[in-house]
Amino acid sequence: MDVASKARRIETSFAEACRLDVVAFKPGNVSLLSSGHGMNAEDFLISARVAVPSLAHPTSPVGERVENAIVATREAVKCNTNLGIALLLAPLGKAAFDKGSADLRVRLSRVLGRLNVDDAVHCYRAIRLAEPAGMGTVDHQDISGKPTLGLREVMRLASQRDLIAMQYVNNYDDIYRIGLPNLERFRKRWRSLVWACTACYLSFLAAFEDSHIVRKHGTGVAGTVRRRASEVEKALEACENPRQIRHLLNTFDRELKVNSVNPGTSADLTVASVSVLLLNERLREL
Repeated sequence: MDVASKARRIETSFAEACRLDVVAFKPGNVSLLSSGHGMNAEDFLISARVAVPSLAHPTSPVGERVENAIVATREAVKCNTNLGIALLLAPLGKAAFDKGSADLRVRLSRVLGRLNVDDAVHCYRAIRLAEPAGMGTVDHQDISGKPTLGLREVMRLASQRDLIAMQYVNNYDDIYRIGLPNLERFRKRWRSLVWACTACYLSFLAAFEDSHIVRKHGTGVAGTVRRRASEVEKALEACENPRQIRHLLNTFDRELKVNSVNPGTSADLTVASVSVLLLNERLREL
């Protein structure tokens, strides 16, 4: 397959994952059925349209992919819709073009191992431009300054407080261990990737205290949301038809949004999981 054809498949996979991000109903998060947090589904669809070409670029380094995607996003929607998505998809886009093993995760490991200071500089600029809520400050390699370590080393420093940073350290273990298996299992069970996305999102929200919630509201609120998500996840798991608990999902969505609680990290991990699923399927012949 030539480079142009591969680029189209990667871009299409990312675009589809971002579309599913708003088609699937994810309590507390923005979807076609439920806006919130000063944003609506159209903001996310526009963001995907302008950001995905950079994330799926054939040759750009990881850091440039992230920064270019966020610059394009801010010009288009003036708010932070996709920083976490950009940080997660940029290494995947680079890995999809990497040569060698047919296994995407093996290629991803090589990409993450090659990240350097320049990648960190670009990502720092992207993060400052996106202005994510609740970042705070740290004593070493703070986002307000210029990094002196490679991007993976910087992410290692942040990994204990940020699940997206952790993926750079553990080679996307949470996506491969939780996200991908749940997507595959529930899509097969319900014959719907949309509902599988809802289940995948709830599995992340029930497994971890969402980093975005922790930054904005603290560990107490994040722990409460995690326990509530576990209850909803179990109800969904027990359903033959997931539409049977639509009322429970709607109630959970209202509970979160009335308190301005947005499980953004769990949503970003879901998008990355869908991207891995689609890349594996569409790039098999490579």
